Amino acid sequence: MTVSAARIDSVLAAVPKGLFIGGEWVQTPGRVKVENPATGEMIAEVADASPEQGRQALDAAVEVAESWAATDPRERGEILRKAFELLHQRSDDFALLMTLEMGKPLAEAKGEVTYGAEFFRWFSEEAVRIAGRYAMAPSGGTRLLTMKQPVGPVYAITPWNFPLAMGTRKIGPAIAAGCPVVIKPAAQTPLTTLALAGVLTEAGVPDGVINVITTSTSGQLSEPIIRDPRLRKLTFTGSTEVGRRLIEQSAEQVLRVSMELGGNAPFLVFADADLDRAVDGAMLAKMRNIGEACTAANRFLVHASVADEFGRRFAERMSSLTVGPGIDDGVQVGPLVDAAAVEKVSELVGDALAAGGSVLTGGEKVGTGNLSNGYFYAPTVLTDVPSSARMFREEIFGPVAPITTFDTDDEGIALANDTEFGLVAYAFTRDLTRAIRVAERLQTGMVGINQGIVSNPAAPFGGVKQSGLGREGGVEGIEEYLETKYVGIAL
Repeated sequence: MTVSAARIDSVLAAVPKGLFIGGEWVQTPGRVKVENPATGEMIAEVADASPEQGRQALDAAVEVAESWAATDPRERGEILRKAFELLHQRSDDFALLMTLEMGKPLAEAKGEVTYGAEFFRWFSEEAVRIAGRYAMAPSGGTRLLTMKQPVGPVYAITPWNFPLAMGTRKIGPAIAAGCPVVIKPAAQTPLTTLALAGVLTEAGVPDGVINVITTSTSGQLSEPIIRDPRLRKLTFTGSTEVGRRLIEQSAEQVLRVSMELGGNAPFLVFADADLDRAVDGAMLAKMRNIGEACTAANRFLVHASVADEFGRRFAERMSSLTVGPGIDDGVQVGPLVDAAAVEKVSELVGDALAAGGSVLTGGEKVGTGNLSNGYFYAPTVLTDVPSSARMFREEIFGPVAPITTFDTDDEGIALANDTEFGLVAYAFTRDLTRAIRVAERLQTGMVGINQGIVSNPAAPFGGVKQSGLGREGGVEGIEEYLETKYVGIAL
């Protein structure tokens, strides 16, 4: 084992287990149990917020909204910069927390700390670049002043698969813009967000600007907050099904919303692709976060002339991966988040095989020896999977790669676009003209050309169609937390 029991106990003990409201840690009678998916054992219990405590968290945010909006942009930026530095100083602790509560291997968890912290650095720099404009009216007599102002109190709902980065991606631009935040992490992975609240407080975030509420009853807690007329912004990362429901609730107050929802990413390999590079990209696009990512490649669409060779190389790489608890030396694939996730993956694989697909590697649960109590699934490559299979319509959210073939560019692009989702797509080709044409025709908010990862704090992350609304990251990210006000000045 890479990490000692004493080290694990120490890191877990250091995390506050209450709600964080108005700068105070608040305990509750009920508790939410946090499970280690590698062992099935409970590792912590955190507070279980009631709707009333959700309202109190919003009260705290509303109380400081005006003063925080008036804080100098440089001060807000320096706080974020300090939080960025603290995250790097405590990278090992945050990585271990994420591995314990959601399963990803330590090396990958440490990579998430680097990625997540970067949102604080990026938005620390954007805080001082919020700008409007000044112009003369075409008719001459009036001056047109356009200014940007904070949208107001924000409710942020984050998922379990990237416990740190999804928090920093929402908190960073909100703080930079001058908005107070109430954040609700997923019940499976609350510890990372609670620890993050401590970092932000140490970095200088005033009481009430960041509030964390954990709960076992997300819908009951969230709906009153969303329907409260004092809330001005809702940002959510999660399933399209839940996102639709939240958008409905937000309509009552005509809230500003950002929705980063489901994905069904196609991974296109054209006949002229560099197959070594394509397989490297496939490993990144499929196996980042054990496949539990909305950006994970969900459908591998490969030109018929190279499908056999691509499949052979890809399966060889996937079969060489080491599965086990994320804290163990040499482990490359940790457990899925819970038993339901394993069952969903098993169902989708069974459906694909029944539809005519074949297994090149994997295709089964892993549950022997020290893995018997965890939620493990073997890295899997399937071939000859028809587009009628369920996994071509549904997110797999696991380490399974289905391959189907196409014969022409038009056919490949049509298959790629044949989904209600439109988050990200990947395409591998050596032809620059083809790359540009394909990128323009793909119905997604993001495209990776000859690369298997597109996420970058300096770039706008988000999708089209049923994959969401708005963008996170890049210069566009802070705009989601700003209102535009026009002032006409008569001279």
